[in-house]
This record gives sequence, C-alpha cells and structure tokens, in this order.
Amino acid sequence: MARITPIMIPSGVEVTINAQNVNVKGSKGSMDHVVHPAVEVVRDDALLSFNPREGMDSAIAQSGTARAVINNMMTGVSTGFEKKLELVGVGYRAQAQGKVLNLTLGHSHPINYELPDGITAETPSQTEVVIKGMDKQQVGQVAAEVRAFRPPEPYKGKGVKYADEHIVRKEAKKK
Repeated sequence: MARITPIMIPSGVEVTINAQNVNVKGSKGSMDHVVHPAVEVVRDDALLSFNPREGMDSAIAQSGTARAVINNMMTGVSTGFEKKLELVGVGYRAQAQGKVLNLTLGHSHPINYELPDGITAETPSQTEVVIKGMDKQQVGQVAAEVRAFRPPEPYKGKGVKYADEHIVRKEAKKK
C-alpha cells in the first residue's frame, strides 16, 4: 500500500478540484494541472489526499507524482521559486532589462536571452543572476538554459554556475 502523505493547504491558497483538473490560486497567481486518470484527488477541509485507483498499472507512482506537482504549485503561488546563478570569469557580466537578460560571456557577441512569460530575472551585481517565478519546472529550465551558454569548465572554473554548485577542479597538464 502506498504511503502518500496528504498536503496541508496553506492559508491564502485556494484549491478548486473539477474532475481531474486541479486549480490552485494564491497571492502570486494561479496554476492549473490535469491529474492522471489513475489518481483520485480528495479534499477534506484543509487537506488534499491523493489516492491510487484500483486496477490501474502505475497508479501508486502517478499518485506520488501528482502529490509532488500539486505541492510545488501551492508553494509557487504562495512564495514562488528562485534559482541563483554566478558568473565566474574576467569580463563575464549580466544585466536584466525588462524581459531580456543581456549576457557577456566571452563570446564574440553579446547574448540577449528573452525570458518566457511568468519568469523574472534580477541582477543584484554584474556577476549574479536571480531567476524567479511560480512554476518550479520553468524556473529550473530557464536557469539551465542560461547556464548552457557557458557551462563551468573544470580547469579554471570559468563559466555560469549555480550558486550552490561545487565545481570539481582538474589539475593542469604537467611538463
């Protein structure tokens, strides 16, 4: 039997269940998610339970996945998510201008990255970028795309890295 713990609905978050569609509204906005047919979503006052339906393969796995996605949606509409990136290297800098993130990463041209809807970027300093949004998957995807412009290299550690990432350094070639 699956041990999927129910979710406590935080104050200020409104959850609407319509068949397999779950709508979550909060102070930052609203999000929708269509739950897999193998999962039954049950609301009991301030608790949301995710029960696997009998006779369906992968129902237990789908119910755990649905719980995680809905929990992330509740966190996103109430507090939001953020990823911090650091630019390491001489001349590497970033500047946020509205919906465009301007990056200078040692290429022959500057990179103008257009931010998708629902995502904002802040640059507290020229070498720091903070990506914010209410969709956890989208925030992570945008951070990964910005990091992919110049991933950190193992010899000098230059490139775009996550703030909590540790770069394993290699020793230079001996003569």
